Amino acid sequence: MPPYPALCTRTTRSMRLLLIEDDCKIATFVSRGLKEAGFVVEQTGDGREGLRLAVGASYDAAIIDIMLPGLDGLSIIDELRRRRVTLPIIILSAKRSIDERIQGLHAGGDDYLTKPFAFSELLARVQALIRRAGETQQPTGITVGDLHIDVLTRIVTRAGKRILLQPREFSLLEYLARNAGRVVTRTMIMEHVWDFNFDPRTNVVESRICRLRDKIDKGYEHPLVHTVRGVGYVLRCEHDPF
Repeated sequence: MPPYPALCTRTTRSMRLLLIEDDCKIATFVSRGLKEAGFVVEQTGDGREGLRLAVGASYDAAIIDIMLPGLDGLSIIDELRRRRVTLPIIILSAKRSIDERIQGLHAGGDDYLTKPFAFSELLARVQALIRRAGETQQPTGITVGDLHIDVLTRIVTRAGKRILLQPREFSLLEYLARNAGRVVTRTMIMEHVWDFNFDPRTNVVESRICRLRDKIDKGYEHPLVHTVRGVGYVLRCEHDPF
């Protein structure tokens, strides 16, 4: 089935982060949290691979550990700055001394966070770093008709009225909105919103869609969340018969 145009939709691209961290537990924890916050995350635990990714692709910010196999974090940053790559960088390190922090910042890091750390602080620092880099001078939201989603503050409004969503509901709505006008299947939703393969007999998607409709569409003349029988769901602001 061909995609349907979303003429009344305005959206920004997903913000992309590079995570270079060889501690599997920390990497999994950070990556999962950043994805739940709406970021697209690419990660590696190898320093040389991290440098290759940082040079060869476009990211809004990078989170780089100091102690890495292959190539240490400071060497990665040194090489990026030598190549005039202006990627905003947050350094992660178990080292706590002032001299070591200064060394990291002098190498070209923009911020420094010591382990262990609270994810909420890391997220706040990432958002602040991106703002300082000028990314958020552009729109940071998605608009579909009279529905607006702010992907940084996670505030959702429709016709100016704020709608309170649970984290999973927000992620589901954001995914639908980023694909506004295009039909997405149950499997696509599970892979992007829940990030795991699922038992096809489960009704978790239908259940969440139902809750989302109650909050997004109930009381409004024109519904935004539509079911395409036998295919999936689509978020659109105009009634286009399928």
